[in-house]
Amino acid sequence: MVGVDGVPAPHTGWTFLTSHARVLASIADNRSVRVRDIAARCRLTERAVQKIISDLEQDGYLSHTRHGRGNIYRIDPSKILRHPAEADLTVASLLAMLARDEAERLGVVEESHSES
Repeated sequence: MVGVDGVPAPHTGWTFLTSHARVLASIADNRSVRVRDIAARCRLTERAVQKIISDLEQDGYLSHTRHGRGNIYRIDPSKILRHPAEADLTVASLLAMLARDEAERLGVVEESHSES
């Protein structure tokens, strides 16, 4: 659902992906993405995104370098996911699964438009 100002309405309740995973996936899609754009895409506040980025940097999943007025982010693809149930999965495998899913969804959308 989209609000009057064009900003997606916040989601309530539980979800399958954490906000940390969503922020990491947004950065993986665009290494120079702005916090404002991550917030809009993930339906979070800019402050929440900044906190998540700080968490990810503190634990070594993410780093950044200043580039002009923005940042260029670097993800460590070899880091192991934090939950014991995913102790054999790396950040790279998580991002690959999310990217594959996104590509498949886009493929389905493109096929349905081409059939019309």
